[in-house]
Amino acid sequence: MRTTRKGSVEMPAFVRQLVKETEKRVSSFFKVGGRGGAEHMQGEGEEVIPSPYLDRPVLDKLTEEGCSRWGLTYALGSMQGWRANMEDYHNCVPQLGAGLADWSFFAVFDGHAGNQVAQYASQHLLNQVLATGGIGPEDHPDRVRGSFTDGFLHTDKHLLTAARREGWERGGTTVTSTLISPRYFYFANCGDSRAMLCRAGQVCFSTEDHKPYSPLERERIESAGGSVSLQRINGSLAVSRALGDFSYKGAENRPPTQQMVSPEPEVCVVERSPGDEFLVLACDGVWDTVSNEELCAFIRSRLRVCTDLRDVCSQVIDLCLYKGSLDNISIILVCFPGAPQLSAEALHQEAALEDLLKSKVAEIYEELSSQGEDPDLLSVLTVLANTDVPGLPPGGGLQSKRNCIISAYYEKKEAHNPTTPNGLGVSEKLV
Repeated sequence: MRTTRKGSVEMPAFVRQLVKETEKRVSSFFKVGGRGGAEHMQGEGEEVIPSPYLDRPVLDKLTEEGCSRWGLTYALGSMQGWRANMEDYHNCVPQLGAGLADWSFFAVFDGHAGNQVAQYASQHLLNQVLATGGIGPEDHPDRVRGSFTDGFLHTDKHLLTAARREGWERGGTTVTSTLISPRYFYFANCGDSRAMLCRAGQVCFSTEDHKPYSPLERERIESAGGSVSLQRINGSLAVSRALGDFSYKGAENRPPTQQMVSPEPEVCVVERSPGDEFLVLACDGVWDTVSNEELCAFIRSRLRVCTDLRDVCSQVIDLCLYKGSLDNISIILVCFPGAPQLSAEALHQEAALEDLLKSKVAEIYEELSSQGEDPDLLSVLTVLANTDVPGLPPGGGLQSKRNCIISAYYEKKEAHNPTTPNGLGVSEKLV
């Protein structure tokens, strides 16, 4: 039986206020593409494509959590962010049926040029993998590998029919997925989303991103009649493997796996261990801003101070947003019995760190005020960023405590100037 609880988490009001204060300063940066760039860029002779970015990010988060009967717990967090549309989808199935109750499946689908392909794949990929018949209680790695490959190829074939029928042949999706058996982790990755396994405090395994400029990917692309420029296929598509993207799969007399964009996943098998702590599946909106090692360290530190895995996912999303991610952000965190547990010492250190940050924010605010300034939030953050702050979360740094800093700033601002006239003789607080 699948056990799960779903809901949505509202971003705190003080973060919304930060966006209101800073959007005018950063909107022009994001509108021209910033660091992230779009999956599809305008090519010569193509029509002008509207900006893929919003004037302000959508900060509301979708969250989900659940568990399995054999001790696995998981949580999902996703947020639209600066992107004009939400194109991420996911699968969280902690217990498969039909004799596979001790097996689990998780996947993140990162769509581009629309969300239709990602949505379709999230609804059909697992069934296509299971329908191959190679996955059963006997747990043969070679058969499971073949089932994953066949399942991806079958999904892509059915996608083509659906895309032609519905008129959305241009879009595509990357996929990173994990099938967990009693003995093995099976990682199937197609594109530049990524899965990572943390064991005994270290990154034990991570999938490889499929980018057009990788030597083997470039060779296939060029053999199929394409080129790689601006690190993209034909200067446009930023990934070299994906479901969908059928305009890159038309080379004659070449099988699906030898097209410019291949739907073939890279399947890796890792034997399970009592030292397994957790695994992460996330779209490139996460990996563009943090490394494997940074995220492993950060999540380990959060698990020692937080029992709600949804909150841990939310903190990862906030960290990526504050580090400059312009993409949709989705993460699945799967924890095993060996994961770090709540620690009284870590909780004490966390509380001491937040007290220190609050005092430093107050000191900076007073110092700037004494110079005749009306300190805005960015001024305080700038000074604090150049201040030595011991005890920050590993892998997260100052950005990971930005919510605490923002809250402290508005508390100080309200204490310094408690009310703001609203023109009606009644005062209103910042919201």
